[in-house]
Amino acid sequence: MPVTVGLYGQSQPSCFDRVKMGFIMAFAVDMAAGALFGLFSCLRTGVRREWMGGTGKIMVLRGGTFGTFMAIGIKIHR
Repeated sequence: MPVTVGLYGQSQPSCFDRVKMGFIMAFAVDMAAGALFGLFSCLRTGVRREWMGGTGKIMVLRGGTFGTFMAIGIKIHR
């Protein structure tokens, strides 16, 4: 199947590029949400010294989970 070329000689992104971009975008968005929710939950419970460790852990877990599901969804959709 020939690759279609755009107006300026660009080709369309491959399936792997789309999946990678979906994962990265979802990871970044949910990392920001994880930062907010992690910070508020750590401050609410009164953990003052270790809030960075708890917030970082929540951010990575949320970002990785949502990024994985978004990458799977993009692969299924395309």
